[in-house]
Amino acid sequence: MAQDPPAQDLMNYEAMAQDALRGVAKAALKRAAAPDGLPGSHHFYITFKTDAAGVSGPNDLLSKYPDEMTIVLQHQYWDLAPGETFFSVTLQFGGQPKRLSVPYAAITRFYDPSVQFLLQFEAPPAAPQEAKVAEVKPAETKSDAPPAKAGEATVVSLDQFRKK
Repeated sequence: MAQDPPAQDLMNYEAMAQDALRGVAKAALKRAAAPDGLPGSHHFYITFKTDAAGVSGPNDLLSKYPDEMTIVLQHQYWDLAPGETFFSVTLQFGGQPKRLSVPYAAITRFYDPSVQFLLQFEAPPAAPQEAKVAEVKPAETKSDAPPAKAGEATVVSLDQFRKK
């Protein structure tokens, strides 16, 4: 008896599941953007494809990380603005405030080490060179709202999180 070939997924369930899980990252960012900020010891390592469509930031920063970048939202971040399709945040890099905008679709990894919560996503396709967004000027930071603790946002290697 011949077997029927597997049915083709015309609903694209895998993509729908990825979008739903990215919604968890979006909801976490919305909580972090609330007036109370991140609760307890929660903090986020967010890895994204810098060459994905819609990613914008200073050219000097993005060119330093032409494929992928990890940002940390913990002590020093300002103007976190989670939107419907992307989030924007100002972080310190080399002592200078720099604004990044990242579509949720560009995120490949969302990790909260305080509770060992990890989401990994399929990498989006790279944006065509002409579709790259121009450099974003740093946003004004609130001088009357100092960060809760001293520290600086850093780009970290993913090697420390990989299973060996």
